[in-house]
Amino acid sequence: MSEQLNRRDFLNKSMRVSAGIVVGGAGSRSAHSALTKEEMENAARIGHTRSYNPKMEYRRLGKTGLWVSAVCLGGHWKRIDKVIGTGEINPYNAPTDKEQFGPFMKNREDVIHYCLEQGINCIDLAGDSEAEVYCRALGKSRDKIYLAYSHPASELRVPDNRKADKLLDLFKAGLKRCNIEYADIWRLMALERGGQHSQAEVEAMMTALTKAREQGLCRYTGLSTHDRKWAEVLIKTYPDIVQVVVTPYTAKSKVLPRSSFFKAVQTHDVGILGIKPFASNSLFIGDGSPDNPNAEEDDRRARMATRYILNNPAITAPIPGLISTHQVDNMVLAVKERRELDLVERAELETIGDEMYARLPAEYQWLKDWEYV
Repeated sequence: MSEQLNRRDFLNKSMRVSAGIVVGGAGSRSAHSALTKEEMENAARIGHTRSYNPKMEYRRLGKTGLWVSAVCLGGHWKRIDKVIGTGEINPYNAPTDKEQFGPFMKNREDVIHYCLEQGINCIDLAGDSEAEVYCRALGKSRDKIYLAYSHPASELRVPDNRKADKLLDLFKAGLKRCNIEYADIWRLMALERGGQHSQAEVEAMMTALTKAREQGLCRYTGLSTHDRKWAEVLIKTYPDIVQVVVTPYTAKSKVLPRSSFFKAVQTHDVGILGIKPFASNSLFIGDGSPDNPNAEEDDRRARMATRYILNNPAITAPIPGLISTHQVDNMVLAVKERRELDLVERAELETIGDEMYARLPAEYQWLKDWEYV
């Protein structure tokens, strides 16, 4: 009986389902109440998800039906040099210097395998080197994680690529470079201002995604953009193709009471992976090094922001770039902590968010457009 009740407690915690489907939900029912048929079926699916860990919470990634960890791994490695103690490293590309590359790859291998141990089972790949780096780091563990694949140089941000056959050929070439047969999700990287794409380019995008799935190159499809109005139009127009959207959501973001982007997300059961949860590290005071005097406070801020973001049921998971196993532990702790912020915490997070906005570098001022979503 004790084991059974613990299982129910876990279900109540883990089955906060995105895309408007409410299952269980912490505090919504007694741990002693009977589970519904739907809850039992979902429990079985969760138990068979990749790298399942009973201490991790899992959320349904919209209509894909995949159960992914409540915090997933973002592919960027910003400030990794502060952890491994080398010279500055590009946050999107692997270092070419031999003295840097060894410690860099060791860090990436340690972090991604530690994520798998802790039950973090999805990674979003978005930089020019990320797919190859992480597939190399995974080695024989590729099938223990859900890969959301994109490659900027091979996708829509390059004008010459905006034809269906070209996109498909470049995707095939990327899979070959990574030595993998398929991606779980191919999420084409569109322009940040997606509305700048012509209708012909949109059609090319949708054709490429459809053909990739038909050919078994990917299981599910989607896109990334910073243009929520454009994304909303595509969600409504191409509901069978736009299954996942990767888009910003920070500790300062709020759901509009009317005409919210998330209404379409929930209506069409779209999985959302949230980029920039910490506003490109502007949330933090310290420099990211393990021994900096603000490390403990920055950990606390990261957990508070994560708890806040997870309170939006339309967000499947935030995807922070994690540069140490310590940061992985901190995210696992955030998932376990009390989800609702109290009045004092909400006021504090609002103040921290204002400070975060004040620290935003020029190239990230656009994040302010995501305050009301």
